[in-house]
Amino acid sequence: MTDSRSTAWDTYFQSKPQRRRTNARGETTWFNWTQYPDHGPGADVLGLHPGDRVLDLGCGSGGNAAHLATLGMKTVGVDLSAQQLGKARERWPGVGGMELHQADALTYLAGDLAVFDSVYSVFGASWFTDPVTLLPVVHASLKPGGVFAFSQRPPVEGCYGCQASYIPRGPDEDPAVVKRWDYEPDAWALVLKEHGYVDVSASVITPPSGSRRTGTLLVRAVRGDQEPGPEQP
Repeated sequence: MTDSRSTAWDTYFQSKPQRRRTNARGETTWFNWTQYPDHGPGADVLGLHPGDRVLDLGCGSGGNAAHLATLGMKTVGVDLSAQQLGKARERWPGVGGMELHQADALTYLAGDLAVFDSVYSVFGASWFTDPVTLLPVVHASLKPGGVFAFSQRPPVEGCYGCQASYIPRGPDEDPAVVKRWDYEPDAWALVLKEHGYVDVSASVITPPSGSRRTGTLLVRAVRGDQEPGPEQP
């Protein structure tokens, strides 16, 4: 059965352009956590080394995954949108060390027995998956000491927990409704610690100067040596 979210994201991303050929520094690949070009931290957030294995949940057109692959990491990108993965294969045909899979994040994690040095999501599956369900399976997929990091828009004040995103479809169709999960930084830190993560940091990156006012929430955590305990009722 076709996942209705996949169809919605396909439609949404048809209007999105490919990543630029070079960034402001003239680089042909780069890592970007924020919704603004040439702004914010880079891949160093993940603490990776050549040969490490890394998973991108909601990889989109593959720019971040391709950058890590060029640095010598073994990258795996997972996305629901066939359109986006098609863009990734078109944009990065010569990049070795990068696998792309069309799948739901939870389904992929449940079926893949590999462990990763890092898992990350940039405005991707970590935003659109219930953290109570996602955090344990990401924790299980990480090596001890591995990094889980994700970015998304910060919450609207007073609008926390499960929210609705409306994804445009065809001109004669109602928008698709996709759930997302919004929390303030302190709340993200708490829920990650409850699921066995340590060294948790969560903060909002200030937007670039000018008329833009919305920052980017960036959360980073490390898998500790111990598995999380049983959930409390």
